[in-house]
Amino acid sequence: MNHAAIETLVNQWVVQAADRPANPRVQQVVVRLLGDLCKAIEDLDVTPSEFWSGVSYMSAAGAANELGLLAAGLGLEHFLDLRAEEAEAKAGLEGGTPRTIEGPLYVAGAPESVGFARLDDGTESDRAETLVMQGTVFDDDGKPMPGAKVEVWHANLLGNYSFFDRTQSDFNLRRTIVADDQGRYRFQSIIPVGYGCPPDGTTQQLLDLLGRHGQRPAHIHFFISASGHRKLTTQINIEGDDYLWDDFAFATREGLVPPITRVTDPARIDAQRLDKPFASIDFDFHLQRDSAAAPASEVDRPRAAA
Repeated sequence: MNHAAIETLVNQWVVQAADRPANPRVQQVVVRLLGDLCKAIEDLDVTPSEFWSGVSYMSAAGAANELGLLAAGLGLEHFLDLRAEEAEAKAGLEGGTPRTIEGPLYVAGAPESVGFARLDDGTESDRAETLVMQGTVFDDDGKPMPGAKVEVWHANLLGNYSFFDRTQSDFNLRRTIVADDQGRYRFQSIIPVGYGCPPDGTTQQLLDLLGRHGQRPAHIHFFISASGHRKLTTQINIEGDDYLWDDFAFATREGLVPPITRVTDPARIDAQRLDKPFASIDFDFHLQRDSAAAPASEVDRPRAAA
């Protein structure tokens, strides 16, 4: 069947079959996606058995709540970032801290404090390397931004996230820090580890068929927001990780791998009110001023809340 015939059929199924007013945007997207899928079935000679295997796979992925993970693993979430950057460039917005994917593991409602927060609950401190991370939030003119909101979350030593991992305390390794009167933030936590897709899950099942691993390097997620500025969704990676530049989710980017300083000086350890050496990361965030010419920086998507 040629493509013109397929387009005629799809138009009949979606547009002409409507017996009441349709949502024009939904109709537009469905016509395009359904048409492209039918053309792919024709061009690739997809068999009925292969088609229904695909339907079963998507059903299983949805039931396992892995569609967000799958979107990251196939590069779709990274693609959305690239499109957003292109749109910002067209709107004349340049500079700022690089964005990268949010991932599926944010939880709204983390405890809020001003200037400083401790993220970890102490249950892994005897086995973990202590981390102190600090920096300043700047606007696009290079001025500090008091009151900017820094939301931060990361995995524990098993690569698991609180809320989704019920063995952890509520909001372990999750906090919201309001920048102080000089635009600064600081937090104490532990150096996280990377993690992999569930080995028996639907995402890894597809990655295996594609000959790919499902590993992520150690990283720390951030939302940075301030009035009049574009919300920044990003994450920093922990240097030295084996998967630093081989992230299955394609999220590692230049400018998001800050150096780590190992602090052993007793005076600096005491200044942080710690009792052992620690790792220190300095990282500043630079926001872009909001612009009506650019798409909204706040992404409307399902998220967990506690």
